[in-house]
Amino acid sequence: MTGLEGSAGLSAAERGTVMKKALVSGASRGIGRACAEALSADGFRVVVNYRENREKAGELARRIGGEAIGADVSDPTAVKRMFDAAGDIDALVCNAGIALQKLFTDTSYEEWRRIFAVNVDGAYNLIRAALPHMIHEKRGRIVIVSSVWGVRGASCEVAYSASKAALTGLTRALAKELGPSGITVNCVAPGVIDTDMNAALDTEALAELADETPLCRLGTPEEVAEVVSFLCSEKAGFVTGQIIGVDGGFGM
Repeated sequence: MTGLEGSAGLSAAERGTVMKKALVSGASRGIGRACAEALSADGFRVVVNYRENREKAGELARRIGGEAIGADVSDPTAVKRMFDAAGDIDALVCNAGIALQKLFTDTSYEEWRRIFAVNVDGAYNLIRAALPHMIHEKRGRIVIVSSVWGVRGASCEVAYSASKAALTGLTRALAKELGPSGITVNCVAPGVIDTDMNAALDTEALAELADETPLCRLGTPEEVAEVVSFLCSEKAGFVTGQIIGVDGGFGM
């Protein structure tokens, strides 16, 4: 699935300046949407990636002066087409992900593979596509969105926890490999955030999770986006290989 919405055709002169470009995967809602908004406010021209929700992605892209491009991040061919359309990317936020709440013994191999295809292979496909430009320029920012469950694990979310834990290992190893090229790689591990993904939990479960959080509340997508925005900025030039919990203390 591919699509293009927004003002991608503007020349540098029409935009008044050459802007750095960021791509945020899974940006039509939740944390990804907040990240796209924050990066736009920081002066990035943002590519809003989506898989299904073209209408919401297009609306966001028009509002922030970016462009919306549809691609399933688990499909390397679709990711290549997206980068061909988007052009060179200076900051990449690997946010697209799916969850699964199920006993491990009830999790089928197909479900296990789909979780890893989106959450882990998706990050691989995006980073591989972004790196040629970053390596050539000897600079770049990569931010990977994991989860507190990737740090501490969650019963009945083994596949999800395992996939998010893989992203923390990817972050640390890739930061060492890309450091000599001037590229930083960091990871944010959100706690319980008030998003559509957690909307499936009932009120009692959400209240219990808030009680387990030292700050006694759920986080917001905007609070995660502020950290992502910092990691993509020049201010974070000496920060790499870090797993930063944005969880109100939940992961302690």
